[in-house]
Amino acid sequence: MATAARATTAAAPRTRTRRVEEDVLITAVMCLLAFGAVMVYSASSGNTVIEGGRDGTPYLMRYTMYGAVGLVLMSFVARRPLKQVLAFTGPLLALALGCLVLLKVPGIGKEVNGATRWLGAGPLTFQPSELAKLALVLYAARFLGERPRGFRTAGELLPLGLACGVAMLLIASQPDLGTTLVIAATMMSILFISGVPVRWLGGIAAAGSMAVMLFSITSPYRLARLTSFLNPWDSAGDTGFQAVQGQIALGSGGALGNGLGASVQKIAYLPEAHTDFILAIIGEELGVVGVLGLIVLYGLVAWSGIRIAKQAKGRYAALVAGGITSLIVCQATLNMFVVLGLSPLTGVPLPFISYGSTNLMVLLIGAGLLLNVARGGSVHLRAVTGGRDQARSRPDARNDVRDRSGRDSRARGAGARSSRRAAG
Repeated sequence: MATAARATTAAAPRTRTRRVEEDVLITAVMCLLAFGAVMVYSASSGNTVIEGGRDGTPYLMRYTMYGAVGLVLMSFVARRPLKQVLAFTGPLLALALGCLVLLKVPGIGKEVNGATRWLGAGPLTFQPSELAKLALVLYAARFLGERPRGFRTAGELLPLGLACGVAMLLIASQPDLGTTLVIAATMMSILFISGVPVRWLGGIAAAGSMAVMLFSITSPYRLARLTSFLNPWDSAGDTGFQAVQGQIALGSGGALGNGLGASVQKIAYLPEAHTDFILAIIGEELGVVGVLGLIVLYGLVAWSGIRIAKQAKGRYAALVAGGITSLIVCQATLNMFVVLGLSPLTGVPLPFISYGSTNLMVLLIGAGLLLNVARGGSVHLRAVTGGRDQARSRPDARNDVRDRSGRDSRARGAGARSSRRAAG
């Protein structure tokens, strides 16, 4: 009987222990989604009733539907082998770039408020730029993960630079400078995480800043928005209108806010109240307390993402986790800076909160990738060495992965072989 009991115990499958980072990430994302549903309804209901005489729930219903689809995708991605994500990276990037090119074809892209950013018809539309953000993160993780020993010259970053440059140029020409800046900040973060020298990053940042400045001054409209950022009250009836209305909303909320649903600015005063400027409505209705609570939730996402990246199994998994975390944090930071008047106006939604189908589903897929890495997802990459694109078949465990104490796993393998020879 004892032998049978031991055999049964030995045959029983081991249960995976959930890590605290995984629970914190899931909790924070679900809280953000619930909060987003409430605020999308609150920010959109007033104008919806006034304009169409309806009950004010259309945006809430669509947000809920997109969120449900996103959660299904998040669960699916979290359970798939990470090597399938790696295999899909090339086609995903090609699809995103192809869709961005299609937007430049007259009559294909859908124009809204002077910007051509959407493909599709009627309610079934999506933004290729959102897809491009995720594709570039995955491509950067693969490109940098294949080079565990770093780079000899900055020119070796050229393939990654070309992919990012083409995508950013196409997105900026829509025009969509906000998404372009989010991609730039995310790529800089991934390069830093991968160990690219800081002096190279400084040069890239300087060149990028110069390009953004030149891009801004070539258009009178973009130049006006840039200059109105310095003092939006001087152009409160023109280019500074949205910034001024956002500041009025934030200022009138005070510490505790005017109460949920009690915003005045959302009714025909503040443009894009349920999308890019939803933070201003949060500040008006829930005050500083509501804004700080939102920042805490983003802080929990950042904390869990960093922990997941540090404990990831392999260089590629760590770069994927770090890149997704950077994408969420950079986008949230830029949106908050814009609404608070610390940055020129750019159209960037608040992650998991603002109304926007493609952005919401893409970020939930990103959260699924974080959960995948947290649950032990890893990939064996071919290491590209010598500064040339020559791939050598070497296991990821020997070339790409360093254990948490900083020692190369190849050294551990050599030590094990020496021990076996000594024992023999």
